[in-house]
Amino acid sequence: MIQKFRKKPVEIEAIQWNGNSNKQEIDSFVGRTLNTELESETAYLAGIAPPIFSLLIETKEGVMKAFKGDWIIKEPFPTGDRDFYPCKNDIFINTYDAIL
Repeated sequence: MIQKFRKKPVEIEAIQWNGNSNKQEIDSFVGRTLNTELESETAYLAGIAPPIFSLLIETKEGVMKAFKGDWIIKEPFPTGDRDFYPCKNDIFINTYDAIL
């Protein structure tokens, strides 16, 4: 028999990567210093913008990159030291509602 199911609501904690200035806040959130990778320095070299970095996050599936605007999500049911993962902003806003 075919049945319909609804996903149970799960509360999560998350922080959005702004591309540079909130790295310390994210490191504090995940409990360790995350590595970064230089993605583009063209605008920086031209003197019009800062360099663009991604964050390297060790997940259960391997190392994933978080880019400016991505959210860093804490697993709702943590199991070890790789309990964080990145999520694109458009997916995040369509999946999660803010709790006020």
